[in-house]
Amino acid sequence: MTSKPAVVLVSLWLAATSFAQQAVCLPAPRLLTVMPMGGQAGTNIDVSITGESIEDVRELLFSTPKITAKPLLGADGKAAENKFTVSIAPDAPAGVYDARVISRLGVSSARAFSVGKLPEVTRTKPNSSAETALALPINSICNAAMTRRAVDFYSFQGVKGKRVAVECAAVGIDSRLTPVAMVADTQGHDLLVNRTGGVLDFTPPADGTYLIKLSDLTFQGGERYFYRLALQEVPGNGPVPRQPQTAAVSSMSWPPEGLPATASSSEVEPNNLPAQAQKITLPCDIAGSFYPAADVDTYEFTAKKGEVWWVEVASERLGLNTDPFVLVQRVTKSGDKETLTDVAELNDIPSPMKVSSNGYSYDGPPYDAGSPDVNGKFEIKEDGTYRLQVRDLFGGTRSEPGNVYRLIVRQAAPDFSLAAWALHMTLRNGDRSALSKPMALRAGSAMAFEVVVQRRDGFDGEIELGMENLPPGVTASGMKIPAGKAVGHMVISASGDAKCGFSLAKMFGRANVNGTTVTRTCRVASMEWPVRDAKGEIPSPRLTADVPVSVTDSEQAPLSITASDDKVWEAKAGETLKIPLKVTWREEFTGTSIKLKAYGADFAGMKEIDIPVKAATGEAALDLGALKTPPGEYTLALYGSAVSKYRYNPAAVALAEAAEKKAQQEATAAAEEAKKIAATDANAAKVAAEKQKQAEATMAEASKRIKTVTDAAAPKDTVDIFVSEPIHLVVKPADKK
Repeated sequence: MTSKPAVVLVSLWLAATSFAQQAVCLPAPRLLTVMPMGGQAGTNIDVSITGESIEDVRELLFSTPKITAKPLLGADGKAAENKFTVSIAPDAPAGVYDARVISRLGVSSARAFSVGKLPEVTRTKPNSSAETALALPINSICNAAMTRRAVDFYSFQGVKGKRVAVECAAVGIDSRLTPVAMVADTQGHDLLVNRTGGVLDFTPPADGTYLIKLSDLTFQGGERYFYRLALQEVPGNGPVPRQPQTAAVSSMSWPPEGLPATASSSEVEPNNLPAQAQKITLPCDIAGSFYPAADVDTYEFTAKKGEVWWVEVASERLGLNTDPFVLVQRVTKSGDKETLTDVAELNDIPSPMKVSSNGYSYDGPPYDAGSPDVNGKFEIKEDGTYRLQVRDLFGGTRSEPGNVYRLIVRQAAPDFSLAAWALHMTLRNGDRSALSKPMALRAGSAMAFEVVVQRRDGFDGEIELGMENLPPGVTASGMKIPAGKAVGHMVISASGDAKCGFSLAKMFGRANVNGTTVTRTCRVASMEWPVRDAKGEIPSPRLTADVPVSVTDSEQAPLSITASDDKVWEAKAGETLKIPLKVTWREEFTGTSIKLKAYGADFAGMKEIDIPVKAATGEAALDLGALKTPPGEYTLALYGSAVSKYRYNPAAVALAEAAEKKAQQEATAAAEEAKKIAATDANAAKVAAEKQKQAEATMAEASKRIKTVTDAAAPKDTVDIFVSEPIHLVVKPADKK
């Protein structure tokens, strides 16, 4: 009997090549801004987009069918470049969705697009002084981009004693802004300040006009420093409303499968002191809050010897800047004396794998699937009374009722959660890039994804990985996460003859949990922005809302590596398996050779393979005896870094030359027409002269376009990760002697 498939990724790099001065990663379509970056449910809004490598945009898509878009038509009936009319359905739930475009290179990276229930406006004029403050009605939202080296001013009419909430959403909607918000009076006195991105809960001391002042913490600004300013009335002593936000990578492990949307019970204050401990029974599901400052919520229960209880607290994974801590103590009493004995201290969910120590992929991925939240267990050694305390380690000076938590105490319910992200560069010579990487494949290319697992309540089994709903010509090979391990891989490949295609795919993991086959969706993480020098800017990853995959035939991969035959390779344990490789070079490459080296436990000891640059073939020799590879099914993928002389969209040069030629012909014809008419009809001559002027402007623009596309198409040293099509093999038991 053979074991289930295992995987090894094999790395390649160009020998003796320095990557420090090269461009990093082939261009990928990235949507950078959408303005306005949200709208009210039930409305239509016109938006403008910007991005990089997104020429020939065909569609603007959203992660919900409740939002649609069509090109915005100009006065001439033609579609305006990078402008769309967005329609938001009346029943679209409030929330943050992902916007993407489909362009020449395929599907772009995501940009947050918010849907709310309040009326919205977009700032159109400068408001960097109290005199030019934009007046906002209560219960409205303003979309804007921060003015560089300035403060944006808004005004509103406050009523004495009526609470209002002022929130500048930025971090949770993909903005690069770190907002500082203030409420001031018209005399310039600051009444309330927030520098942490929270909400200003303001009660006007008198009727009158009040100012809202916004700036970036370091006074940065521009189109990428966008924000949504919400001004809302807060009834009575009710909770302060918050705008929705994107999901952090840490939230990949929340909620547990099957958890109800709301807790079955709530904390009851006061419950800080031992004498005030709230009586509960286990299991429990409790909604609480870290409020007021230095709040410690205490719960008391009885338990029997031998019981094992798992505790999970969610707060940071709900999008809050909190750090929950749980202390479990046994309570014993002798007369009036009470003795407390610590049973367990629980805090922090560790990352499944080591995270980069410098914000980019050098000694680990720049993604952290761990959390300051709690997921741990305690065991009851003696029958008796116990207390469980929950506190926020950041809460000593904070007094925010919005810092809520959810406490679950349960018996073991083994399960798992998955997240994946594209492999990032790991270079030795100072590269500091951390780029957003959409699943936009070139024909003949492949992408490798790390898939990590957060195991819950003692689950330790292996997890098979898969992917479905892919475009024609695109395949995916899921590579299992071994039992007790935290990392597996997924390789997505496009055939060399794949045609343009797009689909919404699904990535998943499947495992046997307590005798039942369980399938869990795998979330995908990406960088919010393409950070090319993380030494000067901290990368910000997040989870995306869906898994779009595209393939383009407008370009092919500069390098493709496959096995010579598309088959399952076979060998017996102890033998040497030789797999011929086919290497296709479509661009010039620097360096003299490619080295292949195994990455993964099963083949970590494989000797390096050296393939000269431009060699059409190679060979992977797997010494199964030396590697001590047991019988089983395996999948290998070759991956690593190489430097190509990449040319960006060379086809655009011919198109630009043709456009220039046409513009030149039209300009010449217009000049001749103007010359003929000039002596006969003054009014007609004026019209002809204007037509000539427009034709000359078109020709000048066409000439400028030629220079732009020619410069872009010039060969440029570009280092990237190249991944082979997966290679499948079976190791059979050795012959009995």
